[in-house]
Amino acid sequence: MSERIHAPKVGAPDPEHRCSPIVEETSEDFDVAGMEAVEAPVCYFNGKVYADGAYVCSGDELLRCARGVWLREGTCDPDNP
Repeated sequence: MSERIHAPKVGAPDPEHRCSPIVEETSEDFDVAGMEAVEAPVCYFNGKVYADGAYVCSGDELLRCARGVWLREGTCDPDNP
């Protein structure tokens, strides 16, 4: 996935800064987190704003912003896609 190459490395979520929820798309938490985010057009990670559809790497985890929540999309490790 080409997004992996360009996804900024953001580190671990910092509780001192605003972060959108990180959920599994198939998780029960997805609906709850989606309601909490009120389908926002952006996501937050450690206080920084990311557009809907943006990708970031948190550790080795690839996350995609979707309507105000982060969805787990896989790994950021190019040797282990």
